[in-house]
Amino acid sequence: MGRVVLERFPAGSPRGSWPAEEYAAQRMLEGVPAEVVMDLATDAFLVVVRQREAHSGH
Repeated sequence: MGRVVLERFPAGSPRGSWPAEEYAAQRMLEGVPAEVVMDLATDAFLVVVRQREAHSGH
C-alpha cells in the first residue's frame, strides 16, 4: 500500500499548536481518511491518505 501526502507541517510548531492534527481532522470531516505520520528524515509531520491497491486479491 502506498500513500499520498496531502500536506506537510514542520515539527517545530508552538507549544499547544497541532496544525497537522487539525488539518487531518478537517479532512476526516470531509470524508477523507487522513492520518498524521512523522517523517524523521525531514523533521516534519505529514498528513497522508493510504492508497489501496485497485486489484486486491479478493
